[in-house]
Amino acid sequence: VQLVESGGGLVQPGGSLRLSCAASGFTFSSYAMYWYRQAPGKERAWVAMISSAGGSTNYADSVKGRFTISRDNAKNTVYLQMNSLKPEDTAVYYCKVTVWGTPSWGQGTQVTVSS
Repeated sequence: VQLVESGGGLVQPGGSLRLSCAASGFTFSSYAMYWYRQAPGKERAWVAMISSAGGSTNYADSVKGRFTISRDNAKNTVYLQMNSLKPEDTAVYYCKVTVWGTPSWGQGTQVTVSS
C-alpha cells in the first residue's frame, strides 16, 4: 500500500486549497478513504471520510460546510477541497486507508493558513 499526498502550501485566511492523495498497491475502489490532520503540539485528528464508491461522506464538525472530500476511482485518487480556510486549519494533512485491518498512512502534506 502506498499513499502520496500533495497540494499543500501557504494560503491566506479565507483562501482555498485542494489536496490530493494518490493511492497504489491495493484495490482502491474497494476501500473507504480518510483524511486526518495533525497540528503542531496536538494529536492527529480525523477530518473526513468517503465510502468506497463515493456515495457516503462524513466530516468533523470543525470542517463541516467548508471542506469537501471526493474520489476518482478511475485515477485511484482521493481529494480534499478546503474552502474558507482558517489559521486553525494549519496542520500536516494525511490520507489513510485500512486494508485487511492494517492502517496505512501517507507522508503528509503541510497546510499553513496565515496572512
